[in-house]
Amino acid sequence: MVARQSRPDLLATAPRPQSAAARAGDVSRVLAVVLALNLSVAMAKILYGLFSGAVSILSDGFHSLADASGNIVALVGVRLSHQPADDAHPYGHRKFETLASGAIFVFLLLVLVQVVRTAIMRLHGGTPLTVGADAFVLMIATLGVNIFVERYEAAAARRLGSELLLADAMHTRSDVQTSLTVLVALAGVRLGWPMLDPLAGLVVAGFIGHAGYQVAKEASRILADHAVIDEAHIRAVVMDVPEVVGCHEIRTRGSADHVFLDLHVWFPKDMRLDDAHRLSHLAKDRLMAHFPALRDVIIHIEPPPLKK
Repeated sequence: MVARQSRPDLLATAPRPQSAAARAGDVSRVLAVVLALNLSVAMAKILYGLFSGAVSILSDGFHSLADASGNIVALVGVRLSHQPADDAHPYGHRKFETLASGAIFVFLLLVLVQVVRTAIMRLHGGTPLTVGADAFVLMIATLGVNIFVERYEAAAARRLGSELLLADAMHTRSDVQTSLTVLVALAGVRLGWPMLDPLAGLVVAGFIGHAGYQVAKEASRILADHAVIDEAHIRAVVMDVPEVVGCHEIRTRGSADHVFLDLHVWFPKDMRLDDAHRLSHLAKDRLMAHFPALRDVIIHIEPPPLKK
């Protein structure tokens, strides 16, 4: 995403929720469903990997366990982030949800280290792996669950406008990729190439690292107050207000579904202050209606700049 680029996939489709509490409840319910599925998948893979010695399946299980751990952190983050604004937090607690997204990155990093260590140990020797039909049944079944979770969570992220669900769906998508890699490795082991098992573990580590990078990148954009909505889109709405001469110093910050905007709007220098004030509120109302993600708009009224 380039500078000053909006998030049309979320901004355009996410309706303004009736209340923060209602949205928090919806996000929490999605996370609870995903948590239950991720825990089931993780336990199945880890137990099978431990008993069979399959490094690739064990690594994939740790990846799924990181998903479940991230879901728990996210549930806590959602509860904190939707507390009402107070004197100490006049902009609300929305960034706690973004901090929870950052915690998902930490879990992925820890899992990455464990996966790499396990794979390297197996590359330096170990008991030859025997792959049975049950390994393929397990991986195909959990792959189906991963595909369902990714699509379910991504759809909920668009519906609710939640960057937390979007981040979680993003690295759940990597579970699908890793499961396919593990299936290919198991087929290779079955055909007589046992080294493919630990090598697949290292490939899984690569997928985990990429997912962690994407989650960290998205969270850092929000925490660093990166621009959220394109200036040109905002300017087009403002310039459609009667008697507006121009606008500048357009600044947005926040997450895709919780945006704060401030800007300077020019009115004719001979306009009465009360008229300019009334039109500035009209501009604000139109902005809030056009961009449902906006939570507040601050407009500074000023005359157009003097021509040089």
